[in-house]
Amino acid sequence: MKRVRCPKCDTFIIFDETKYEPGQSLVFQCNECGKQFGIRIGVLKLRDTQKEENSKTQISSEEAEYGCIVVIENVFHFKQEIPLRMGDNVIGKYQKGNPINTPFETVDPSVDLNHCTLNVSRNKRGELIYTLSDNNSNTGTFVDNVELQPRERRRIEDGTLFTLGATSIILKLTPNS
Repeated sequence: MKRVRCPKCDTFIIFDETKYEPGQSLVFQCNECGKQFGIRIGVLKLRDTQKEENSKTQISSEEAEYGCIVVIENVFHFKQEIPLRMGDNVIGKYQKGNPINTPFETVDPSVDLNHCTLNVSRNKRGELIYTLSDNNSNTGTFVDNVELQPRERRRIEDGTLFTLGATSIILKLTPNS
């Protein structure tokens, strides 16, 4: 079961998405305010394009041990897990030809193409350190609902929630990292 939110009064409408084909358009009418609105079922065309593009650049098992970011499902897209690499992971909206190394798919207009950077490094004891900074984005980068200031670098840990525009992301570490 999926739920959609009425754009006028924020009331949830629940429906069974398995009864519909990908790409099919649905029209809902809110029981609370009477507003009619439409949605489209399925995946974005970008999803196949990004998978094809990423298949050319395989991630080694060594790179996968640094954890990942989990882009949480919201009104713009579905949950995605994107692996992290040692060094700077530039996070932003996926667009063909965008040179960043940690893109995610979204139609969220408040996420920039080059929104923030998550740096993965090791301290003197060999422990992994994760440091987040905003890349002068239009809507800011928030950690636990506090906006990062210009040139501010904030350490984050496993399970830290950070927000880019209207998109929430969680840092998820692998068990051996």
